[in-house]
Amino acid sequence: MEWTGSPWFLPAAGLLAGFAMGFMARRHHFCVMSGLERYWYANDSEGVRTWFLAAAVALIATQALVLTGTLDLSSAFYLSPVFGLTGAIIGGLAFGFGMALVGTCGFGALVQTGGGSLRSFIMLIVLGLSALAAQRGVMAQGRIIAVDNLAIDLSPAPDQSLGGLLSTLAGTDLRLATAAVAAIALLAWIFRDGSYRKAHGRIATGTVVGLAVTFGWLATGLAARTSFEPVQLEAGSFVVPVGDTIMHFATFTGIVPDYGVGLVVGVIIGAAVCAWWRDDMRWEACDDARELGRHLAGGFLMGTGGVFAMGCTIGQGVTAVSVMAISAPIVIASIWIGARMGLGFLLEGSLFSALRGERHDPAE
Repeated sequence: MEWTGSPWFLPAAGLLAGFAMGFMARRHHFCVMSGLERYWYANDSEGVRTWFLAAAVALIATQALVLTGTLDLSSAFYLSPVFGLTGAIIGGLAFGFGMALVGTCGFGALVQTGGGSLRSFIMLIVLGLSALAAQRGVMAQGRIIAVDNLAIDLSPAPDQSLGGLLSTLAGTDLRLATAAVAAIALLAWIFRDGSYRKAHGRIATGTVVGLAVTFGWLATGLAARTSFEPVQLEAGSFVVPVGDTIMHFATFTGIVPDYGVGLVVGVIIGAAVCAWWRDDMRWEACDDARELGRHLAGGFLMGTGGVFAMGCTIGQGVTAVSVMAISAPIVIASIWIGARMGLGFLLEGSLFSALRGERHDPAE
């Protein structure tokens, strides 16, 4: 496979995967924040089930490739033996709260940008720059103190996957069994709803997103085997890659874009093609300074929080799940709580009213 050693293989593969994700998300209105909001305020769980279906499909497909020896993900950064628990919690809460302020996540903002949303475009610029600052800029100093210096060493286990940790405790290899139990539990909850079993578009979207994540692992894994340069194993995240995409547009260093940059661009193009095909493309901007302020604040929180947590609704919510990283459920729960607090702040005037179980009808 000499073509996998080409420097343009990774951005091309990312572009392909991103196109599929962006097209399907735009076609069937897949948005994690929208799904959570409808779950809490409209008793509609279709969006959340689609999110979890993407995670389940990615888990099954990725673990199947690992089991057959096609993939070796031992060097994936989600499986690093050093686990930043504080980053998972703080970053997840910040990302979720910012997501509520904006009304979507990084992936959703890319999909909306493809349809002509200028407010999402502005938010993505803030998200990307904030991610770069948290990764290797001024905010990185706070990350080192609050996350890196407090990280938990899990090196006695082979990695920080749930299967690896349980295998170490039990003294036998339980990784396959753990993956099987997790996948069955997810699928059982997803399809226990009769109406969702008939939502073929939603099911197709979750399946495509999940398979696209596995495709990312496969593409970067193949490139790592044949490339003379180090290749980072990645599959799908929309925080740091957004910042990297901005840097590639702003500067020219002769470095070929990586898989993540191709993925970001592919999502925008896929969503744009779908919007054009369905005659659904329209320019949208912030209504006033107050809305713009929310988008700026939300972008900052998502960019910073996403780096602290090492992922987003797709990065941790799907990609990290596919390798059973112990960080995934912690970050997902933190994003969930942060988004709930954010909606409580916006709709109910209190950060904690939503957590007390109080309900508010947005139509009131």
